[in-house]
Amino acid sequence: MKKILVVCMALGALACQKKEPAVDADPVATDPTPTKVYSKDGVSVNSYDFKAFEPLLHKNNDTTYVVNFWATWCAPCIAELPHFEKLNRDYKDKKVKVILASLDFSKQVESNLLPFIKNKNLQSKVVHLGDPDANAWIEKVDSTWSGAIPATVIYNKTKRNFYEQSFTYEQLQQELAQFQ
Repeated sequence: MKKILVVCMALGALACQKKEPAVDADPVATDPTPTKVYSKDGVSVNSYDFKAFEPLLHKNNDTTYVVNFWATWCAPCIAELPHFEKLNRDYKDKKVKVILASLDFSKQVESNLLPFIKNKNLQSKVVHLGDPDANAWIEKVDSTWSGAIPATVIYNKTKRNFYEQSFTYEQLQQELAQFQ
């Protein structure tokens, strides 16, 4: 009986030990919980307030992230999206993740953003940043950001750059090369 009690106590002690968190194998797949999920015609997009979105700007692993802030109503943003899509295709096996963070108005996600994603067949990860208090979070993305879009953050665990500009594909490649 004493042996059974000792074994039960040992198993109990093991069960109570603090476990190390699992390694973030596919960090984008383990996104924080969205505040809302929009779906229409087979297309879905997670929507976040800034508090829920912010972890996407601070992953600490062996991946380089390219986070582009854009909107369907922004002509320069639309013009550069094919470059981000190409970057996503060309670097998908090189530990680079492209995240397209839409700043479309929440009331226009279903009418504008979802059809846009479907019509353009966007393959990069698209999320919606639906936090209307931009003045509270713009500086948290980068202290130099005026709030104008397009804007992009490229970062990994050792380096971070912010760009308030449009990109060509060649410029994206040049910037990304600094992180490889």
